[in-house]
Amino acid sequence: MIDHVPPEHDGDSGDQMAEHTYRVMVRGRFTDLDDAGRARLLAEVDRHGVLTNGFSEQGALSYDRALDFFSYRVQFRAEVADDDRAVRDRALGLAARAVEEFGVDFRDLRASATDVDLMKVNRPKRRA
Repeated sequence: MIDHVPPEHDGDSGDQMAEHTYRVMVRGRFTDLDDAGRARLLAEVDRHGVLTNGFSEQGALSYDRALDFFSYRVQFRAEVADDDRAVRDRALGLAARAVEEFGVDFRDLRASATDVDLMKVNRPKRRA
């Protein structure tokens, strides 16, 4: 759900803005890690494996023992717009908070969003 109501939609008209499910991948790099920050990240590295964390509504921070790059995967519903800027911005904020919880710095955040409701599913053709 979107955290705000656009001014042109006051909710009283009965019209509902269309919502879709988005999956957003945020990527970034850890930067200026000190020994304490490194220790905090390494203490949790097994819970943040790249292969064990998928998309979820809670969001999932993933990184490896190299402590260089990280990714954050999140899935949520949001209003459909002409572009996905608001969706990407929301995910960037969530990713920043997830990394900041470890008390470490990051840089080069970038996000890519996929509207799951628009994905074409290729089903295998049945044989007669």
